[in-house]
Amino acid sequence: MPPRRRNGRVRVRGRDEYGRLGTAELGEGLGERATLVQFSSAFCAPCRATRRILGEVAGMVPGVAHVEIDAEARLDLVRALGILRTPTVLVLDADGRVVRRAAGQPRKADIIAALGEAV
Repeated sequence: MPPRRRNGRVRVRGRDEYGRLGTAELGEGLGERATLVQFSSAFCAPCRATRRILGEVAGMVPGVAHVEIDAEARLDLVRALGILRTPTVLVLDADGRVVRRAAGQPRKADIIAALGEAV
């Protein structure tokens, strides 16, 4: 049996598993409809590609914000959210609840589909 692909796969999370994230945790305001939160590190090549993808999606969908967080600078938040690698992307709804999560570089189509759940 071939190994299952997990890298970049967008998975469903329980709405209240991590509570709500807001300006205090993210350092920036939430998007009006949804927020794409990216945890990155300085020497991560897939993080640069993920930044581009999320920026494009946020630019395409009105009311969606993209927030990038330096994982090394925010170890408290990384630990609280169980972030194990970079890039990790969280899709938040308008209230700041995590509705989807992807570890690794996600595909643009998967992010757009995940936003459908959040908005």
